[in-house]
Amino acid sequence: MALQKLQFRPGIVRDTTNYTNEGGWFDGDKVRFRLGLPETIGGWTRFTTTALLGVCRDLHSWTSLSGTKYVGAGTNLKLYVVAGNDPVDITPIRATTAAGDVTFAATDGSTTITVTDTGNGVFLNDFVTFSGAVSLGGVITADVLNQEYQVVSVVDADTYTITSAVTANASDTGDGGTAVIGAYQINTGLDSSASGSGWGAGVWGRGTWSSPADVTIPGAQLRLWSMDNFGEDLIANVRGGGIYYWNTSSGTGTRAVDIASLSGNNQPEVANIVLVSERDRHVIAFGCDPQGDPGNQDPLIIRFSDQESFTDWEARDDNTAGELRIGTGSEIIAAVQTKQQVVVFTDRSVSALQFIGAPFTFGLTEVSTNTSIASPNAAVAFGDDVYWMGDQSFYRYDGNVRPIPCPVEEYVFSGMNISQRAKVTAADNSKFNEVWWFYPSSSSDTNDKYVIYNYVEDSWYYGDLARTAWYDNAVSNLPIAASTDGYLYFHENGLDDGSTNPPSAIKSYIESSAIDIGDGDQFMFLSRLLPDLTFRNSTAASPLATFTVSSRDFPGDSFGQTNSGGAVRSATAPVEQFTEQLFFRLRGRSMSLKIESDNVGTQWRLGTPRADIRPDGRR
Repeated sequence: MALQKLQFRPGIVRDTTNYTNEGGWFDGDKVRFRLGLPETIGGWTRFTTTALLGVCRDLHSWTSLSGTKYVGAGTNLKLYVVAGNDPVDITPIRATTAAGDVTFAATDGSTTITVTDTGNGVFLNDFVTFSGAVSLGGVITADVLNQEYQVVSVVDADTYTITSAVTANASDTGDGGTAVIGAYQINTGLDSSASGSGWGAGVWGRGTWSSPADVTIPGAQLRLWSMDNFGEDLIANVRGGGIYYWNTSSGTGTRAVDIASLSGNNQPEVANIVLVSERDRHVIAFGCDPQGDPGNQDPLIIRFSDQESFTDWEARDDNTAGELRIGTGSEIIAAVQTKQQVVVFTDRSVSALQFIGAPFTFGLTEVSTNTSIASPNAAVAFGDDVYWMGDQSFYRYDGNVRPIPCPVEEYVFSGMNISQRAKVTAADNSKFNEVWWFYPSSSSDTNDKYVIYNYVEDSWYYGDLARTAWYDNAVSNLPIAASTDGYLYFHENGLDDGSTNPPSAIKSYIESSAIDIGDGDQFMFLSRLLPDLTFRNSTAASPLATFTVSSRDFPGDSFGQTNSGGAVRSATAPVEQFTEQLFFRLRGRSMSLKIESDNVGTQWRLGTPRADIRPDGRR
């Protein structure tokens, strides 16, 4: 019998049976489709030299007037900027004590230091920096005390504990003196979602002893940031908290400050999202406090500053500041900027916010109702189109809201940890026309899986990768992503996993659905396979991809017989050459093909293999 071409439809299909999906791909990892053919995804290399404290869930990149490229990174504990490869802490200060308000108490033989500061407002894991302290009399010296500490327990409203790097002795009986000053950073947030209130809600030790938890208070919800640049400076908002400003020209030695503390008019004190409109240069706050009612958050209010100002928010006849309120839903969840408008998501609707000029400045049009979004970071824009993950479906907005048919939809949502879906992160990978969504699997509390939609080729694929934030075309025009190990990584850079030193191999594979002769009523015999692939971009001297063929007799059977063979590159000049043919001895009514690689410096791309298959024996 003549050689049979093994041609498969692009993308992975999981929401039908393996047998029904004949001629398609059924499973894979670390593989994308380009021009309809599967290939390994690009590798990643470490960007930052040191790990960020906390889990990073928001990234933003911009360039200063001097040409310096910055990356802003918001974690549940800190706000950073990265200039070069070093993250710098710019977390805002929420309060600074008067000299003498802070006292210390040490215990002989212990590293625990008790800090007393009336009405300090700290939560577990908050950060405070002390200055002006003197020695406690023994080994707890001024140098030990005058530095940054993280709160390890909250005793009551006036008292908390920190951990010293040295163990106190019997001479440490002092209180630090009368000149101690404590500079408290904004309250930290949680690295996982919590719900409810009362006993058992939230995180143990988050509040003060003997008081019920309230996960609605600042710092007691999953910490998310939104960031944008105002000119060469950074505007940042912690969800459910203040709006902050970092002046690039002041240098990385300065911290961000609350815009409510700056000279201006009626700045919002609390918001859920902030962005800067690109076309008209307004700072827009979503889910904030209305003008005239500072601190009283309305989750459906949209406020915008005066044009070209981030401090003037008072609506007057001589400026363009103002506010609008969305009428459908109970809370603004997300806002995504396109070239022409801002697409705003509540828990029940989608609206388009457009600049219309005087006297109203912005107009708001509802474009869809009863449409869900999985998380505040679940949407991403490409040009004028927006793609997002809903509660049980994927959607696209291109002037109209419509669901995107997805052949792995059931696979994704049935395998997701719904209680942690606020962590879902959408990512744009424009070089490959892809939208990525990172999400936590049902067995994980953090993002450990991804699903990809290629919106040009209309194909879907998925895999395993722990990423919590992403920014496309950042430094070096490469995507940057945050990992659960605390580091930021360049993606589509190299061929390997750069989280280790030396880099380790990316384990990639793609597996087909059943292959039959005719209607699957005949037995067939496979004797050989002619691989068709390229290792063109591989850096390994002898890159290897393994072809595995498995057979079974009936759809309900497991694939009992398995034969494997490796295709190895043998030459690169004048034409790339690799293994000519692989020999097998396999019999069954159905067969499946799997291509995989686990080798450093290897990238493979599959073409159209041929198989020597003939009818064999009884029906």
